[in-house]
Amino acid sequence: MPLWWLSLVGQKKTNMRISYNWLKQFINIEESPEELGKILTDAGLEVEAIEKHESVKGGLENVIIAQVITCVPHPNADKLRLTTVDTGNGVVLPVVCGAPNVAAGQKVILAKVGAILYPVGQTEPLKISKAKIRGEVSEGMLCAEDELGLGQSHDGILVLDTDLPIGTPAAAYFNLTTDYVFEIGLTPNRADAASHLGVARDLKALLKKPICLPELDHFKAGDNKNLVKISVENSIACPRYTGLVIKNVVVKDSPEWLKTKLLAIGVNPINNVVDVTNYVLHELGQPLHAFDLQKIEGNQIIIKNAKDGDKFITLDGTERTLKGTDLIISNTTEPMCLAGVMGGKTSGVSTLTTNIFLESAYFSPETVRKSAQNHGLKTDSSFRFERGTDPNMPLFALKRAALLILELAGGEIASEVQDVYPHKIKDFEYEVSCGRIRRLLGIKVSDDEISTILQDLGIKINNKEQDILQLSVPPFKVDVQREADIAEEILRIVGLSKVELNPYLGANYLADFPEKDKDKLTALLANVLADNGYNEIITNSITKPAYAEKIKSLDVSQNVDILNKLSEDLAVMRQTMLFSGLEAILYNVNRKQKDLKFFEFGKTYHKTGDKYLEKNHLVLFAIGNTTNESWIEKPAPIEFHDLMKMVQMVIQKIKIKDVKLEPISDEVWIEGLAIVKNNKELGRIGKVQNALLKFADLKHAVYYADLDIDLLIKQSETKLQYEEISKFPEVRRDLSLVIDKKVTFAEIEEIAKKAEKQLLKSTNIFDVYEGDKLEAGKKSYSVSFTFQPTEKTLTDEEVDKIMQKLIQSYESITGAVIRK
Repeated sequence: MPLWWLSLVGQKKTNMRISYNWLKQFINIEESPEELGKILTDAGLEVEAIEKHESVKGGLENVIIAQVITCVPHPNADKLRLTTVDTGNGVVLPVVCGAPNVAAGQKVILAKVGAILYPVGQTEPLKISKAKIRGEVSEGMLCAEDELGLGQSHDGILVLDTDLPIGTPAAAYFNLTTDYVFEIGLTPNRADAASHLGVARDLKALLKKPICLPELDHFKAGDNKNLVKISVENSIACPRYTGLVIKNVVVKDSPEWLKTKLLAIGVNPINNVVDVTNYVLHELGQPLHAFDLQKIEGNQIIIKNAKDGDKFITLDGTERTLKGTDLIISNTTEPMCLAGVMGGKTSGVSTLTTNIFLESAYFSPETVRKSAQNHGLKTDSSFRFERGTDPNMPLFALKRAALLILELAGGEIASEVQDVYPHKIKDFEYEVSCGRIRRLLGIKVSDDEISTILQDLGIKINNKEQDILQLSVPPFKVDVQREADIAEEILRIVGLSKVELNPYLGANYLADFPEKDKDKLTALLANVLADNGYNEIITNSITKPAYAEKIKSLDVSQNVDILNKLSEDLAVMRQTMLFSGLEAILYNVNRKQKDLKFFEFGKTYHKTGDKYLEKNHLVLFAIGNTTNESWIEKPAPIEFHDLMKMVQMVIQKIKIKDVKLEPISDEVWIEGLAIVKNNKELGRIGKVQNALLKFADLKHAVYYADLDIDLLIKQSETKLQYEEISKFPEVRRDLSLVIDKKVTFAEIEEIAKKAEKQLLKSTNIFDVYEGDKLEAGKKSYSVSFTFQPTEKTLTDEEVDKIMQKLIQSYESITGAVIRK
């Protein structure tokens, strides 16, 4: 596979819904939805899912037209009737019915045994089964409108006036449709495929079949008596603007076929005029907008840039402050539309509207993108304009929408078509070499095949000399502006699956996968902490500048400032995760939650000169008691060693060995330990300084661990090592040492490791004493040593020899006195 093609794999996709039935209006499709999905995926329009869409949920399967043969009162229930129902082919079924209007001779709707209905207003489906009702067998249900999911009426069963034969599926009687919707992951370079027509263009080349565009033969423009004056003040942001007036429309609900089309692709119907504009948008890829003609003050449309600070209420009811970069559609007194993004609250079409001005335009992608980002709006319209629409489509789409509005809302076209297009956007013209295209693709494709594919895609070949093609690429193919883009177009139609990989190509050629998966390791640690009663928190990375000022080791000049800060409390990115954790603790303490154990994976942010640095952390917080109140055991306050136990568990879980613990006392921790391996600090743990707790408005002791997660992962061991269990018994010996208070257990453990490297398995303190029976400045450690031989059973003499060596080391290095 050529390397240029691999770059497309990482493009961010946007999901787009395309209807199978809708595509059939453009092109004759014989392939099943599944087959068509594979074809589209192979052409670069990745079908991520195919969803079955029914105009009535369940599609009324196992529901038929039947005829009531007999109808008599139920012997055991006054309000029920016993009926026999002819289902066709000589099959007659007994059915108990409670509807007051059931009678012999009626044609009705029968849900047979096994049918699943979705009644209106019920959350659970209704499955029809054979049953005994008051002692009488019933094999089905005669249905009312709401029971079928067709409407709200429950006055009685549906009685049909039809010549359709008994046994006809109810879906055929009600003209129900079943559609299949393709969920397509649309990459940014495929703006041309953001509509049913766009997908149909690809299918034209893939299936070698013509496409059929909507007929406009019946379109007839009005005169110039009802023209709305159009003034384009910024023709760069709006190169083309078309519009016309339609009068005497009746705004009402859309017909079922239109509602079904829109609902299938996830668009909610509103009214017939608005639904037509949405329909044409998804059909042709051209956004349109309908204005209430009465709301166009001065009978004038002005396309211009807004003034900084102008207020405008959009269709969603939000008042927005406009910027000078925003392009607006205005009348003579006020804005009516944020161009290409969203219409205004007051100028849109309502049930009171009788006359409309219909707009179809081409706006520059840069202009619409800025406005959408400025106001945090993402609409179907802005989605297409931002990526680039077809400048040749506005007029065609305008006429198409106008004809549909006449069909669904009545009225007449009352003006000429106005098309303000001062500088026509030309095709992209350049030459390509068929030979170079073949080298780019790495596959065999003839000159004739290349020419045919390009022409099927709507690309004109103006001239050909040898293998050089002079092309005119229509502007709807926004991203096809060079030879490599032409190669991509050809490859899509030939099929990505046609690109053969070298049989000797290894997976490591395509990607070098890391030996240590950070996501898996962090997930592993999160599970360990959660299993031990710790709750994960996610705190805000944006914080107060004052926090960095409270810790002298943090350089305020390294703060990463927020340019558009919402407040002084959210002005910088954090340099430490301590304060955001203390805020979370305070929030819970204020709500009577006092026994807390938190952990968080997060980042700190630092600026050094003109460079920025992000550091990944795992932090742990503990406050209150180790357990909740219980009659089984009394709660004990959390101490340093409770948090240390969890940190050791984290270190052991990712198989880090031989860490050293070094005592610390600084402006963050009153007393604590630094965790070190290979002279690199993996993290720190201890009790938070009282001054910091007071600053955070906390009155309880907080234990805090801050671990460098990147360094932890780097030092972790991913490979498991197995050792045979020793056949020989381990041996334990104890020593009682009187030592200076400044001597730590870490030093005791390190001395033991150096004195006996082979047999020593573990060192442990099981008792500590400090009191008036010892000299001032002294403490007593009771230490156990466990020895594990692998080759033979240790004799007492051998163990005594090792212990003597340990005693000599402690006496000489720490000045310890051995208590005997």
